[in-house]
Amino acid sequence: MNFTPDDHRYMARALQLARRGLYTTQPNPRVGCVIVRDGQIVGEGWHERAGEPHAEVHALRMAGEAACGATAYVTLEPCSHYGRTPPCANALVQAGVARVVAAMVDPNPLVAGKGLQMLQQAGITTAAGLLESEARALNPGFISRMERNRPYIRLKMAMSLDGRTAMESGESVWITGEAARRDVQFLRGQAGAILTGIGTVLADNPSLNVRLSAAELGISGEVRQPTRVVLDSALQFPLNAAMLTLPGDILLYTCSADVQKIAQLEQAGAKVRCFSGNTLQLSDVMSALVEDGISEVHVEAGATLGGALVEQGFADELVIYLAPHLMGSNARALFNLPHIAQMSERIPLEIRDIRAVGQDWRIIASLQTRG
Repeated sequence: MNFTPDDHRYMARALQLARRGLYTTQPNPRVGCVIVRDGQIVGEGWHERAGEPHAEVHALRMAGEAACGATAYVTLEPCSHYGRTPPCANALVQAGVARVVAAMVDPNPLVAGKGLQMLQQAGITTAAGLLESEARALNPGFISRMERNRPYIRLKMAMSLDGRTAMESGESVWITGEAARRDVQFLRGQAGAILTGIGTVLADNPSLNVRLSAAELGISGEVRQPTRVVLDSALQFPLNAAMLTLPGDILLYTCSADVQKIAQLEQAGAKVRCFSGNTLQLSDVMSALVEDGISEVHVEAGATLGGALVEQGFADELVIYLAPHLMGSNARALFNLPHIAQMSERIPLEIRDIRAVGQDWRIIASLQTRG
């Protein structure tokens, strides 16, 4: 379908609204809606938090009777099923809108075109595919969970100019400057979960929480703390770990059957999920994350877990902060990738963005298929 310049303008506004849910909607997708009648925006809204009204409902409430005969621009196909809220497709039909333009069809099998079909059966003109790539970029976790049945994995690392992440002793505070560390807080805030390995917990006793205020994030209400997920095959997680004292859920994935330790950890506030075998397998971890309702994962871990995620193809996005100093040949490397022995086995990356963050540089890259 050919879309007009006005169609593009109104969908761009809907995408702008959807971004307001960047830090609040997990595990739901970020969605925006604009309602236009006679060339004027009469209603707009975005999905703010899971369990609360969807973007279309907010926009329809603002539009009131002006929604009748109007065009609704939505960044994701209106839902057609009952979940925690009623179907948005029904609400659009009842409001009497004449046309609905969706940026993309919903990949959720419960919807997947059914919302648009419901609208068409009610006599509403529909179209989809306007600014679709921008809409998909807003919801990498939701789309990954629906299309691949695994979460989107964003792996954050920090290194010196010579590719080192910690001194030989393990000392790593601080590689990057204050601006870069603050930038990471926004990445944490977007995620449904922050994942790390037990080695990082034992070495650094990290908090792995979002330390920005609602005002700094540009949201209203409380700051949502992502679930902390720790991969801990032998259940070595300490009962005095810092994250146990902080708000937010903690999930421990383990292969241990130590009933007493599990009880102690659960009494301290953690949830423990047990796996078969002696060592956690990343493929099993991916399935478990989806089962636990997690779509978008931010990883802060050491070279072993980071290397495994890269080598096994689970790292969808690398966010690497490059600091302007040298740490020497005895310092620890960015990744443990022992199986790369020849140039033909290199893992190619696509650099998607490079920019200065304070005195450091932030590189965003994605993995390419090996040639």
